[in-house]
Amino acid sequence: MGRAPGARTAALLAGTLVAAAVLTGCAEEKKAAAPQLPERTCFGVFTRSDLEPLMGDGETVTVSGPADARLTAQRRAATCNVDVDGKGRVLVAATRQPLGQSFFWPPTDQSRPAPEPLALGDKGILWDTGARVALTCKGAEDSFELELAISGSVEHMKPGTSRALFTSLMTTYLESAKQQTGCGA
Repeated sequence: MGRAPGARTAALLAGTLVAAAVLTGCAEEKKAAAPQLPERTCFGVFTRSDLEPLMGDGETVTVSGPADARLTAQRRAATCNVDVDGKGRVLVAATRQPLGQSFFWPPTDQSRPAPEPLALGDKGILWDTGARVALTCKGAEDSFELELAISGSVEHMKPGTSRALFTSLMTTYLESAKQQTGCGA
């Protein structure tokens, strides 16, 4: 004639445990969500969607750095850091130096996989974790050397996709940085 009292209690308990497991799963999924980036970041160059592949999971995004990359003889460098829950995810830098001084890039023979040339600026190099470009900026009033660098945390990206991302990011950054620094103006 129905279930025994012990069976009813067991069924209710089992249902409660299933509901608790489902709710716990939802809470874990919510915690593992990508953090919310500002709409534009790093000198106003990158959009939220540009940098999202490098963010990974987390709750709190911290962006530090100046609003722009307008470099002068007095302000020779600008750096933007994007951290998620205190862990560095993206570093974007611009450095200016007097004309005729080239930038020194240490040998990268030990890197695996090896870096490859990047056909941007006067000299460019691309790794799985970032890119650098150097160029000479000759203007009517001011000439100088400019180095741009982007690096990022790629451990949560699909293997083999980071170089294409860094090429795209550097292409965007190069055009904006040339305008902001007056390169070629």
